[in-house]
Amino acid sequence: MSRGLPYNVKLSLDKALDSALLAVETYNKPAIKFKSGGFIVLMCIAWTSLFHAIFFRKGIKPFYREKKGVRFKRIDGELQFWELKTCVKEYFQDTECAIRKNLEFFIPLRNKIEHKFMPELDPNIFAECQAMLLNFDKITETEFGETYCLRESLSFALQLFPSSKTLNMGVKISKDAEKISKFIEQYRASISTNILQSGDYSFKAFLIQVANHKSADALPVQFYAYDKLSEEEKKKVERIAGLIKEKHITIPVANKNTLKPGTVVKAVQEKLGNLKILKGRKYINKFNMETHTRCWKKYKVRPENKSDSPSKTNSQYCVYDEPNESYLFTEEWVDFLVDKMSVEEEYQSLYN
Repeated sequence: MSRGLPYNVKLSLDKALDSALLAVETYNKPAIKFKSGGFIVLMCIAWTSLFHAIFFRKGIKPFYREKKGVRFKRIDGELQFWELKTCVKEYFQDTECAIRKNLEFFIPLRNKIEHKFMPELDPNIFAECQAMLLNFDKITETEFGETYCLRESLSFALQLFPSSKTLNMGVKISKDAEKISKFIEQYRASISTNILQSGDYSFKAFLIQVANHKSADALPVQFYAYDKLSEEEKKKVERIAGLIKEKHITIPVANKNTLKPGTVVKAVQEKLGNLKILKGRKYINKFNMETHTRCWKKYKVRPENKSDSPSKTNSQYCVYDEPNESYLFTEEWVDFLVDKMSVEEEYQSLYN
């Protein structure tokens, strides 16, 4: 498939394209019930291999290094490649976009469902799965050109459209599925509205039957991107969508009224009067990120990094944000710190 490319690039790109095609084939087979599970596992492999191909082409070796940073890590004699999570960080760097958030949704989800069988989740994450596939083609075209796009290898599949009753009925939801559904809701609630509504994060569409085309050469199915329609056309689409829109379900906002560590540090420092201390030859904020770290350790409001039980926090002051693998703090924690740090002996005890 990938002719004229360096050997490492060719191998990785071929693997990426094959894995993506297998993912589509797995999902579209009528008899397959492990649709989302199989699709997500194969698409994660596809994305990882695509990133490897991109890095190789740019002269970057996507391998983990030993702690000293000189030699590459090996497992059973084989080089340890970057996994998808690392690839995403390296590719997007500091850029926050819908494509990145879509991938970061599937990385923990893949780990949760890889060894489970939960077809009842399929309708819930179909839109994210569709976006994951479209984004794969988009990045492939950007990095390697249209020749390698999957859409050049696919055609429309014949479909028997299920009724809305069938789609909503589903099957009995297991306890595992309930936990994962909660994770899905929390993740969606944790991202911005702009990203949540972007087609790059979650792709939704509806089909409308039209009269037979007058021209025999006209395509039986045509796709029009919403953002390329005129304002008048968009209004027509929105009116039609409003007529068929299902009952709206409000997604609960996860971790509402919580603060990131940096926000806590800034708030406490300001409430303490922006006091400065001399460190070396420079004056720094008296309450800083190091001080904050010493505080949550001393007052035991959250576990240490890389804990086997990261969610075991003092919920009055701190909560664990599982989708982002980070900790958030409450306003009560800010007030608690201001009271404690106002006492000089208590502040000094952090460093004794």
